[in-house]
Amino acid sequence: MIDTPVRPHRSADQSTARRPEEGDGGTATIDIMLVDDHAIVRQGLSSILQREPDLRVVAEAASAPEAMTEVERARPDIVLMDLKLSAASDSEGIDLCADLTAAHPGLGVLVLTTFLDDQLVLRAIRSGAKGYVVKDVDTSHLVRAIRDVSRGESAFDARSAAAMVRGLNAPAPDRSARLTARELEVLRLLAHGMSNRDIGKELFVSETTAKFHVGNILRKLSVSSRAEAVYEASKLGLLT
Repeated sequence: MIDTPVRPHRSADQSTARRPEEGDGGTATIDIMLVDDHAIVRQGLSSILQREPDLRVVAEAASAPEAMTEVERARPDIVLMDLKLSAASDSEGIDLCADLTAAHPGLGVLVLTTFLDDQLVLRAIRSGAKGYVVKDVDTSHLVRAIRDVSRGESAFDARSAAAMVRGLNAPAPDRSARLTARELEVLRLLAHGMSNRDIGKELFVSETTAKFHVGNILRKLSVSSRAEAVYEASKLGLLT
């Protein structure tokens, strides 16, 4: 991790009036935290971004808890984060995004991920992300997206923007039909307040497998917590 002095957050409207720091030619520096569970990805991104005179990587994190700690320490302007932060879930970053933006309203969160799902893009934006780009985007577009978010603007690549429009225009899905038989079993155990470990024991699967099923349930029901999942399931009549 990169040691850097603690500095107060700058709000989105302050970002355009920041004093020049280390950028060439008096350009204000944008401090970035990278959140990705793969060290090689973080190292590659850091190497690419720090070639830009106005970008500086000040912190890295491999998990949601680490990200919450590091953002307090490093006080970045932008968090560039993946949505998949563990093998158990494809969208753990959604919850992290919501937690980061709730705790730090002036923080700009930009999603950089391999996943391009219409509803996932919408969930990320509704959780506070200011932009969404896929990992195969070219470097110049990524750098431009970071600068846009730093100015308080939104940033999307062409495919993410199209996915968001499709998601907004799509009819409400039948969420109950998307759950597998096993996920329905897990959901009913969630309603009894069982932990992942207890669910695993009840269904004779590992705790990791139980956690994986819980993550899928949250994603399919478009919720961010176990309590919300149980509430939504009750409304959909899935607990009878």
